[in-house]
Amino acid sequence: MICKKDITDLKTDIGEMIGQKIVVRGTLGRSKSFEKEATIEKAYPNIFVVKYEENNRNVTYSYTDVLTRTVEIDVIDGNLATPLIPPQIEELKKVKNL
Repeated sequence: MICKKDITDLKTDIGEMIGQKIVVRGTLGRSKSFEKEATIEKAYPNIFVVKYEENNRNVTYSYTDVLTRTVEIDVIDGNLATPLIPPQIEELKKVKNL
């Protein structure tokens, strides 16, 4: 279950990263996936907007997309890409639910 605090924390984190370069990963269905570089453009109460670099296209995602791992985001800082939601937190939540 997604806690209200998790969503609030994620909204705050993404709101502070406007203009930050990120890597977005997700699935398109039928075993097709994508990984693209983008920039966080805007943050709204229920969604945030990213602009893909390869085609200057804007796409919106909900905060629950990130929390449910439908979309995975890595924050680019120099040569490093750090997951927005660290994998160990995800694994701890799975263990608690068992």
